[in-house]
Amino acid sequence: MTHFLDIHKTDAAALRGMIDSAQAMKTARAGRPKGAPDDEQPLKGRMVALIFEKPSTRTRISFDVGVRQMGGQTMVLSGADMQLGHGETIADTARVLSRYVDLIMIRTFEEQTLLEMAEYADVPVINGLTNRTHPCQIMADVMTYEEHRGNIAGKKVVWSGDGNNVFASFAHAAGQFGFDLTFTGPETLDPEKAWLDYAASKGRPITVERDPHKAVQGADLVVTDTWVSMHDPQSARERRHNQLRGYQVNAQLMAKAKEDALFMHCLPAHRDDEVTSEVMDGPHSVIFDEAENRLHAQKAVMRWCLGL
Repeated sequence: MTHFLDIHKTDAAALRGMIDSAQAMKTARAGRPKGAPDDEQPLKGRMVALIFEKPSTRTRISFDVGVRQMGGQTMVLSGADMQLGHGETIADTARVLSRYVDLIMIRTFEEQTLLEMAEYADVPVINGLTNRTHPCQIMADVMTYEEHRGNIAGKKVVWSGDGNNVFASFAHAAGQFGFDLTFTGPETLDPEKAWLDYAASKGRPITVERDPHKAVQGADLVVTDTWVSMHDPQSARERRHNQLRGYQVNAQLMAKAKEDALFMHCLPAHRDDEVTSEVMDGPHSVIFDEAENRLHAQKAVMRWCLGL
């Protein structure tokens, strides 16, 4: 079974093939109406279940549109619809869904939910996000960097902020795509040691630099993410703001990076918190290309999972 669970669990050559496939599909769609189907209809006659325990804008729309463009149909299910693990077990849910659909994408809280779904499903399972990782986002990010600046191998990527699930997938990608990654953020929000160890094991040790102005020197790409989750209580939000205020990506920080450095954010963003509007709307920013490329990258992931 060909699941897409995490970047570090997927062969590097397969990842490269997906990026190339995504770019080819994007190029082939140039100039078409957004709702027009692709010339190829690899998912014709296929049904894809999209499961959302966590709310979503980009993940839901990009997967739904991607399936439709490739000729397939979607069944969108919320956590309330499924009650995953609260009535029927996740294992039994996976077995039942496998009788109805050809592919499962799940966006959930606990990584164990994803892993159990994949263990018991008889169809491919895609990680749409967990609390630990977000591989589809980083596939889109690599694609976006390369369409603007060429191969990402050997480039310097700097993450400013919280060592969260998106950073974790960047750490995996550093090892698989061969770029250098620097983390700058408070020690209290450091990434998991396992992710640092993984990158080091692939010959790409991650640099930790507490001073963001030193960290971004010579950066080809600067990335950040929201400081708070929609599920965080107010007390946690205030604490995180206090910890992360010095790691805001603003014009002064971007000026320390390379002149042609790019800026990315997976969105949604809290403007003028983790990043200023000046940077988001400025010449370094490729955030909306990045958002669009979720569609193309995920289409490539789905095709790979189904061997198409």
